[in-house]
Amino acid sequence: MDRVIRIGLLGCGTVGAGVVTILDREADDLAARTGARLQVTRVAVRDTTIDRGLPLPAEVFTDDPMAVVEADDVDLVVEVIGGRDLAGTLVRRALELGKPVVTANKELIAHEGPELAEAARAGGVDLAYEAAVAGAIPIIKPLKESLAGDRVTRVVGILNGTTNYILTRMTEEGAAYADVLSEAQALGFAEADPTSDVGGHDAASKAAIIASLAFDTTVHAADVFREGIEQVSATDIEVASRLGYVIKLLGIASEIDDEVAVRVHPTFLPKAHPLAGVRESFNAVYVEAEAAGELMFYGRGAGGMPTGSAIVGDVIDVARNLLQQAPGPFPSSHRRKRLRPIEDLQTQYYVLLDVEDEPGVLAEVARTFGDHTVSIAQVWQEGSGDTAQLVLITHRAREGDLRTCVDALEASSAVRKVTSVLRVESEVWE
Repeated sequence: MDRVIRIGLLGCGTVGAGVVTILDREADDLAARTGARLQVTRVAVRDTTIDRGLPLPAEVFTDDPMAVVEADDVDLVVEVIGGRDLAGTLVRRALELGKPVVTANKELIAHEGPELAEAARAGGVDLAYEAAVAGAIPIIKPLKESLAGDRVTRVVGILNGTTNYILTRMTEEGAAYADVLSEAQALGFAEADPTSDVGGHDAASKAAIIASLAFDTTVHAADVFREGIEQVSATDIEVASRLGYVIKLLGIASEIDDEVAVRVHPTFLPKAHPLAGVRESFNAVYVEAEAAGELMFYGRGAGGMPTGSAIVGDVIDVARNLLQQAPGPFPSSHRRKRLRPIEDLQTQYYVLLDVEDEPGVLAEVARTFGDHTVSIAQVWQEGSGDTAQLVLITHRAREGDLRTCVDALEASSAVRKVTSVLRVESEVWE
C-alpha cells in the first residue's frame, strides 16, 4: 500500500502513548480499513530526552508544537495536550493550514467548539472530537450523525468517572466523602487537586458539548448550571437508599418548550433507572429521542487505551475523508435555542433540616413550604435530644421558588440548619 497519511501528534502522555500503541499494534488492519498507512511522523513533547518506550524513532520528537502543526510532512493533527490557550492556538493554526484535527480536549471544545467548527468549515477540513466526551464510549457520532433524522429531547449522563467512583464507594460501604476521596487519590482515580472532577467542572464541559450536538444549538461550558459532590454526606446516601434512590452526579440536557436547559449536579436517581447501576469509574449516557425512544451508551470514560481507541476511530474517519478530498458532516447549530435559566426549571427536591424538637415545628416548616408554593410529597422526623432531623421530598416545584423557600427556612427560629438540598429525578421526567 503506497498511500500514507502522516500524523502530527501534540502531546504524548498517557493518551498520546495509547494512540501510538494502537496505531502500531493494529497497523495492517487500520491500513486495510482506511485505504492508507497511518504513520506518526512528528510528536510534540515537553521533554525530548525521556524514553517513552514507544515504537517511534527519536528524531520524530520535538519540543516545538507549532513546528509539528506547520510541518510539510504532517497531513493530520492529533491534539492531546489539553488546556485551552496553547491547544487552541495550535488547533486554529492547523485548521487555517487546511489540516484536519482530531482532539480529545473537552475543555477546548466546550468553550470554543462552535468557533472551531466554523474554522474547520472555512478550511474545508474535519474537526473530530469523539474522545472529548466519555472516553471510548461512542456518543458524539450518534448525536451528530446516527440520530440526525430524529429529534432528541433529553440526554442524561454519568460523565465523570472520579465522582462516580466516590459515590459508589459511599453508597456501598457507608464511607464519608473525605475518606473515599483520599482513597481515590491514592489509587489514581482522582487528581491531587480534584476540583475539576468533584466540583462538576469536567462533567459540565462534557454536558455542554453533548447539548450543542443534541439540540443543534450553541452551548458553552459557562452556560451550564453546576454543583459538585463535595457536600454530599453519608446521611444523604443513606436516606436516598431508604427511599429507593441512589445519588449520582448527573449531566442533564433537555429541550423544554423550545428552550434548552443544561445542568450538572448530584441527584437522587431511582434505583430502577438504567443509570443507577453504573458503578465505579464507568461512564454512561442515556438518550431519549422521539422516534428512536430510549438509548444507553456505557463504558470506560477515561484512560489511555480507551481514549486512544476513540481518537484512532476519529483518525480513520478523517483519513478516509482526506483520501476522498472531502470533509465529513459538520455539526449543525441552526436552531439557536434560548437557554432556560436554572431558576425556571422544575423538578423534585430532597431537603434535610436540623430543627428544634418541640411541638409546632413541623407545622411551621410545612407552612413555609406552602407560602412559597412548594408542595411536600413525603416527610418524616427523627428526634435526638432537643434536636430533630426533618427529611422532606417535595412534589415538582420551580427552582426559584424552592430557593426562596430555603432562604426562609434558614431564617426561621425553628430551623437550626438546612443541612442538605438535592434534586430528585422521579419516574416522571421533565
